[in-house]
Amino acid sequence: MKIFLRALLATFTVSLLMMSSFMVGYVMRDREDGSNQSFPILKEAYSILIQHGLTDPPPAPALEYGMVRGMLQAYNEPHTIFVEPVQHELDTNALEGRFGGIGVQLGKDAEGYWVLFPFPEGPARDAGVQEGDRLLSIEGQAITAETSTESLQSSVRGPVGTRVTLEIGRPPDYTPQKISMERAEIPLPSVTWRLEPVDPRLGILDVNLIAATTTKELVTGVEDLKGRGATCFALDLRNNPGGLLTAGVDIASLFLKEGVIIQEQYRGRDVETYSVEKPGELANLPLVVLIDHGSASASEIAAGALQVHQRALLIGTPSYGKDTIQLVFELKDGSSLHITSAHWWIPGLEPPVGSSGLQPDILVEPASDAAAIDPFIQAAIQACFPQP
Repeated sequence: MKIFLRALLATFTVSLLMMSSFMVGYVMRDREDGSNQSFPILKEAYSILIQHGLTDPPPAPALEYGMVRGMLQAYNEPHTIFVEPVQHELDTNALEGRFGGIGVQLGKDAEGYWVLFPFPEGPARDAGVQEGDRLLSIEGQAITAETSTESLQSSVRGPVGTRVTLEIGRPPDYTPQKISMERAEIPLPSVTWRLEPVDPRLGILDVNLIAATTTKELVTGVEDLKGRGATCFALDLRNNPGGLLTAGVDIASLFLKEGVIIQEQYRGRDVETYSVEKPGELANLPLVVLIDHGSASASEIAAGALQVHQRALLIGTPSYGKDTIQLVFELKDGSSLHITSAHWWIPGLEPPVGSSGLQPDILVEPASDAAAIDPFIQAAIQACFPQP
């Protein structure tokens, strides 16, 4: 199982880091807003380009995507972005914490070919895929060294229960053969956990993304670490770009007994308040929280609420400072617009998140390459187990 989790995290790390909007919001289908913009200058410029350009224009999607990006550049709001279909699908999978897939890790061999490493007990392994098999095509679509990781991941994914056919070449002769398999639900964990080797009394809960499954994973991690001797816990939100607003609220609620977590406001609407509805399952757990400049958005909601209610010390460096909400509108071709639509704040927190990020209770200098131990972890040990 540990190998399975490590492989999954390695496969999707790049995808998670590309979620530059640090999404706090939810997916909505595209909708007409009733406006009747005809954009005459754009149409005129397009016509001139087509008639007089020396070279042929790029295919329609690329040209249209460029127009959308130009519009957003003029709009000039840093977290309002356009995401192409493949990346939007991967981001959505990560936030949901699961996807329909075949259970493989992708890699490249010495000659640059894409090769497969099936997970134990996954559909690919059950269908006969072996480690090192070259991936030649997916559903008849040829795979080359230039095919992107995102395109491959998107191609092998699909609704649970549907079938996909791969053409693979097996060493040493790499004779092509087709293998068909049924997609199954593949979990994509947002939390990993471990005992700290320097002091095994400290349990580390490393949260890489705030997803729909994060709260449940945290409870599972705490139960496992308690059974192995942990008595104090570090919620590690370093380099966590955020995720779902409601999941960030749920994480804070998990560790609190009562109180307001955040308030939010959309343009032209009343302020909405999110409060703890009942004492959290881990409300009495000894806890510290690790943050850095990569902690943003929904991870700042969780950390900031715990700080303002004096539930846990924040250890590290100031966080990113993102206090806006993006609504995610899925367009007709599977691409998406992430539109900044609201502002959130934590009542009683000074200074506010948006001004300079969360301010740690215990400031830590980032580790040098020669450091024998992570200084963030060292500070967590000292906070959890102070010397007399």
